[in-house]
Amino acid sequence: MTANEITSLVKEIVTTEAFGIWFLIGAALVFFMQAGFAMVETGFTRGKNAGNIIMKNLMDFCIGTVVFVFLGFAIMMAEDYIMGFIGVPNLQILTNFGSFLSGGNAPVFVFNLVFCATAATIVSGAMAERTKFLSYCIYSAVISLFVYPVQAGWVWNSSGWLVNMGFHDFAGSAAIHSVGGITALIGAIMVGPRLGKYIKDRTGKVTKVNAIPGHNIPIGALGCFILWFGWYGFNGAAAWDNTSLSSIFVTTTIAPAVATCTTMIYTWVKNGKPDVSMCLNGSLAGLVGITAGCDALDAGGSFIVGIVSGILVVAIVELLDLKLHIDDPVGAIGVHLANGVWGTIAVGLLANPKAPAGLNGLFYTGSAKLLGIQALGIVCILAWTGILMFVTFTIIKKTVGLRVTPEEEIKGLDVTEHGLPSAYADFVPAVESLDYGYEQAVAVIGETPVAEAVPVKKMPVFNDGSPKFTKVEIVCKESRFEPLKKAMMDIGITGMTVSHVLGCGIQKGKPEYYRGVQVETNLLPKIQVDIVVSKVPVRSVIETAKKTLYTGHIGDGKIFVYDVENVVKVRTGEEGYDALQDVE
Repeated sequence: MTANEITSLVKEIVTTEAFGIWFLIGAALVFFMQAGFAMVETGFTRGKNAGNIIMKNLMDFCIGTVVFVFLGFAIMMAEDYIMGFIGVPNLQILTNFGSFLSGGNAPVFVFNLVFCATAATIVSGAMAERTKFLSYCIYSAVISLFVYPVQAGWVWNSSGWLVNMGFHDFAGSAAIHSVGGITALIGAIMVGPRLGKYIKDRTGKVTKVNAIPGHNIPIGALGCFILWFGWYGFNGAAAWDNTSLSSIFVTTTIAPAVATCTTMIYTWVKNGKPDVSMCLNGSLAGLVGITAGCDALDAGGSFIVGIVSGILVVAIVELLDLKLHIDDPVGAIGVHLANGVWGTIAVGLLANPKAPAGLNGLFYTGSAKLLGIQALGIVCILAWTGILMFVTFTIIKKTVGLRVTPEEEIKGLDVTEHGLPSAYADFVPAVESLDYGYEQAVAVIGETPVAEAVPVKKMPVFNDGSPKFTKVEIVCKESRFEPLKKAMMDIGITGMTVSHVLGCGIQKGKPEYYRGVQVETNLLPKIQVDIVVSKVPVRSVIETAKKTLYTGHIGDGKIFVYDVENVVKVRTGEEGYDALQDVE
């Protein structure tokens, strides 16, 4: 063997070894995406269900691993296929582990397992806050055991019929995201909307759509960044050389960035302000859109994918919520189903023959062959998944039940499903203001019977000759508190009680939008200042407050005046006038 031949052999060995290592690193990055999905779904839903969301994302991977070991992987990557449709499992991972390892199947198993878990976990967010945990576990097992492996084999097993036809889905816009997305759509429809989401009249017609904001957008943003980071492994792990890997990183960066900018501009123009949560969805939509063709598109194609994804996700989220009244708390359907389909079709339109994949897209070659194959593939994948998951959810609904009771939903799934009083034990839970629609409740009318009336107890009156005490309660804008405090001190006020409060006046709050739905912010943050005076004239306090707080705009505040019967200083026991004086 010559020196050149030895050098070439060494390079080939090193390259193969490096590829194997990168393949496993990519699998680890995709596994870390489970944390991203958990954070996005938790942040976009209410705090009383945070523990339940985390638990479902954890069990997606754990249950998926168990069933993928027993059957899923054997079906998906089987050597023998029946007419290219379904693999014949050999269960080598359980019966002959040594041969399984020596055949190089271990990295392939791990990588396909994390892909399978991703498809399963997409559904969690769309069915969040009202689905039984047991029912969700059953669903997760079914999709990972049989539904996902069969169609993924069509796409990625060399014996699969779509592969042999020329269907191209490099990292799973169709095989993963569309599968998770169509399942999310079916699940969201069958489980029904959250209580209080849609208000109906007596005929059953929806008259109002309520926004239910997520409890922690920063956590949702963290999840988005984790997903974007993991997506470099998601798309890039199967790259076969440095050129293709570099190209994939470029397209995987451009598409979500353009999609986010597009979503920001679109919501800014449409609603008057850029929508934070929708822009986070926009990033994920761009990532989903580029996944199928990350190795087949160039920079220009990535821009087009991003622009369409950024608009498409907003349009679908609002269509589902405002028109079709399908409740998807995290936008999973708009992100994964709509953009999974778009990303698959985009390959047929935008594939550049000079890109690493070397495919002939319609816009570059004028040939519609690839577009037709892509369209046929995505239709078949959606049909397969849709039919089986509809049957699965129907059986679950008819047997163990799909949805928790209204009482359990109102309390939150953390406490009712897991015995967890709160995922945020050191924080006070927010007070909800949703109308849960108790149309069956009977209103009490008429006078209360004397026997049931609660007697009113008159409090004792202190009348010891002390000067009159008056409580002045001032509600004002937060921005005017410091000037008000200084003005009060200047006229001799030595004590006050200050609270952050929520309230509204005749302006009824300023309307804002959350994910395209108007949020009735009729409770605005205000400052309430309570002052009890005796020595300082009440009129001086009122006039000073008016002068300090006045801007001439709605929302300047209100001043309330009350009589106070007595004042007691706890430390000294002094009462009346002396208790208010700051003199030792």
